[in-house]
Amino acid sequence: MKYSKTAISFDKQIEQLEVRGLIIPDKLIAVNYLQSISYYRLAGYWWPMQADKQQHLFKPGSTFENVLAIYNFDRELRLLIFDAIERIEIAFRTKLIYYLSHEISPWWFEDSVNFRNAVEHTETLLAIDRELNLTKEVFIKEHYKKYHTDTRRPPSWKTLEIASFGNISKLYGNLLHTFQAKDFIASELGTVNHTFLPSWLQSMTQIRNICAHHGRLWNKNLPGRPKLLPKPPLPWISNVPPASEHHKLYVHLSCIKYLLNSINHGNDFTHRLYDLLSKYPNIDPNALGMKPNWQNEPLWQS
Repeated sequence: MKYSKTAISFDKQIEQLEVRGLIIPDKLIAVNYLQSISYYRLAGYWWPMQADKQQHLFKPGSTFENVLAIYNFDRELRLLIFDAIERIEIAFRTKLIYYLSHEISPWWFEDSVNFRNAVEHTETLLAIDRELNLTKEVFIKEHYKKYHTDTRRPPSWKTLEIASFGNISKLYGNLLHTFQAKDFIASELGTVNHTFLPSWLQSMTQIRNICAHHGRLWNKNLPGRPKLLPKPPLPWISNVPPASEHHKLYVHLSCIKYLLNSINHGNDFTHRLYDLLSKYPNIDPNALGMKPNWQNEPLWQS
């Protein structure tokens, strides 16, 4: 079957939504929004409102105003989560550079003998090389200029400062388990040892990328599955979601909050999340996998 639909005007988009049952009291305002937020970006937010997803017919009472409320909630949620992950990323990056540079050498990341999978290590290095070639950071350019006879990459405290969260997470996950720093970093972040932290980093990297590219987090099946600790040393949640719900955001939010607590006890993440949900009372917490009275859990109280 060949796709045959053609582009339609903003007015026609409004007309189409109304025919399908979406209530739009002010068409001019709706057009203004569609000029700034594309039809298909908003479609992810009105999708659950459709009773017939084949014919795209909306449930009775569905409004354009509610679509915008969910969109704005999701936007603010992304900003909140992005800020939290940034704090975790910087702390993890700092520990990775510091402890491995002391235990092995400033160029520990270059040597394949330090890693379990040589092919994966080579691929990660190639990705880091692309980042080195593209960066505009003065300290990298000055390093190559001053040490032009040194064929090595800049030391870890320079190279890994410009490497992406995904690439430094891959380096950590691929490290040999014999290095003390691998367990020490995990322990400082409250995840006991190297068994659990890599999956947490992977899921956070994926969520960070969704946030950075303005993707949807609300009502989304997330790809990552963090491996949860059976007995976390820091305050955790008593009502742990089953594995069948680990694609929802709540378990990932809990992991983010847990890591935040390990690096910055007394952070305001709980209050900011609670205030955001209070600001948008029409948001269904179930779309995020939130549990009843989540804010009273030990994790979210700490």
